[in-house]
Amino acid sequence: MVGNVSRGYLLAMPKHDLNLSETDIRSPKAKAWIVRSDAEDSREWLQNAPVCRSLLNHQIRHLAVAQMPAPFEIVRTRLSGSYFLASIGGEGRVLIDGRWARCPSGRAILLPPNTLQAFQTPPGKRWDFCWVRYQERVGQKPLALARTPIVAEFDCEPLRLAILGLHRECSNAGAMSERWADLIHSYITQFAQPAAMDLRLWNLWEEVANSLSNPWTITEMARRVHLSDKQLQRLCLRELGRSPRQQLIWLRMRRAAELLTTTAKIDSIAHDVGYQNPFVFSATFKRVMGWTPSAFPGRSRSTE
Repeated sequence: MVGNVSRGYLLAMPKHDLNLSETDIRSPKAKAWIVRSDAEDSREWLQNAPVCRSLLNHQIRHLAVAQMPAPFEIVRTRLSGSYFLASIGGEGRVLIDGRWARCPSGRAILLPPNTLQAFQTPPGKRWDFCWVRYQERVGQKPLALARTPIVAEFDCEPLRLAILGLHRECSNAGAMSERWADLIHSYITQFAQPAAMDLRLWNLWEEVANSLSNPWTITEMARRVHLSDKQLQRLCLRELGRSPRQQLIWLRMRRAAELLTTTAKIDSIAHDVGYQNPFVFSATFKRVMGWTPSAFPGRSRSTE
């Protein structure tokens, strides 16, 4: 099993202006042990992967253990499912909340649907990791929620062995694939839904999520749970992998994304999630989500 999962934090890198488009660059020396849920996906890098229909029981589209030397860069601008990645070794970078962050060995990330997602191996380096790509059904609650930990320490070895076990089972037409798939999903569910999340933090973010138009400050949020600003900062970083300010912005952007699928005007949405200036809201939304509000997937063109 995954064992004790203590919340961690990725080492943030300096902010850069992002102008990312759909990208798929893989070194000829790259290796990946991939399993997919069906044979319908025609992309070249999936062609030789064995099929495991049992993955569909958990809405998993494909998964793998990968060794990715540079050059390696993936950008997905319209990834509709949750995405889990666990770093085994080497050095990699992940785009989180509009910023590049280093992803060291022994850390995992869980990214929610409908966000700009990007991964890369720095020049001259190699990155070893596992991934599990979900494709939740329409109307189904995604594995990665707004209050789900986005990054934490993670024992990657059990997951790595389980994925390799499933790959071998499917490659040899074995009969144990369903059990391997269940085990893999249980590891990720344990990461996504930790049993011991601090109740103070849970209650705080429930309150904040229900009143995003309030002018929340770190001091006010800390006061609500009887902590100092620094104590709340440490608690959030440990439990969620984000600072309180980052988590507040994330909740606001996720709620804005929901509202953008309705007929509400962008100015009104900005106000509903706590932004008096719609230009600041639009810039923040693009940085975090990867699109301008008007271009967000699901946005009705009739509302503009």
